[in-house]
Amino acid sequence: MPTAPTILFVGDIVGGLGRRTLLKLLPALRERHAVDFVVVNGENIAGGLGITPKLADELFAGGVDAITLGNHTYRRQEIGPYLESGKPIIRPANYLASQPGRGFCIVEKDGVRLGVVNLSGNLHLRAGRVAFLEIDNVLSELDGKVDHILVDMHAELTSEKIAMGWYLDGRVTAVVGTHTHVPTADLRVLPGGTAYITDVGMTGPRGGVLGVKKEQSIESMRTHMMVRFETSEDDPWLMGVVIRCSEQPLRATAIEQVLEPWRPAPQAAAGS
Repeated sequence: MPTAPTILFVGDIVGGLGRRTLLKLLPALRERHAVDFVVVNGENIAGGLGITPKLADELFAGGVDAITLGNHTYRRQEIGPYLESGKPIIRPANYLASQPGRGFCIVEKDGVRLGVVNLSGNLHLRAGRVAFLEIDNVLSELDGKVDHILVDMHAELTSEKIAMGWYLDGRVTAVVGTHTHVPTADLRVLPGGTAYITDVGMTGPRGGVLGVKKEQSIESMRTHMMVRFETSEDDPWLMGVVIRCSEQPLRATAIEQVLEPWRPAPQAAAGS
């Protein structure tokens, strides 16, 4: 692996369709972009809410190096012990210390060490500690132990994500925003050398409403009544970014958007 690795980060994987889309498209994307590390946000992979050990293992077996999460981390009760297993799956670092899991991990390939950090926004999301304070603690722990650092800022408000990008400019290799499921057009390398995007988008059914069947979402908004949401199976896309790291530690040279449709065979589209 070169000293300037390439990272593929894939945004919120939604449901079984999102999982299949990732696993089917990943080999070609890895080859096309000469990807060294693959990091994904998997907090919506289990039917749209949460993640299970089985699904996490499937992602790792499919070539994913690290998994980040978010506000749906604990939706599946069985994930708690798995988060303590030492595998490279992380929940937001600014959650309470008493909550299962850890907020960062280090993955290594051919002597290159990538630190992956997960943060939650504090505005409109339930996080126990201030993200802007907690990230300083995490960076202190990672100091001297890694060559590059990728931060997944899982937040509701664009302002909070943009502020985190500026706060970390020059201190980490990349800050990528997740949670709102819609890709933004502001990807860039900030003046200090940190690659940034406000939201990478989601991997799953673009034909729904943020992954939900559009008819159900529309009914909920029209009637103001409770509607049982199901994951859509319409128009699957993979959304993410490719980050080109510099040979200089904690710096990026480029960030490129990946918006890739998947057209499964009819029998695959109907599968689990």
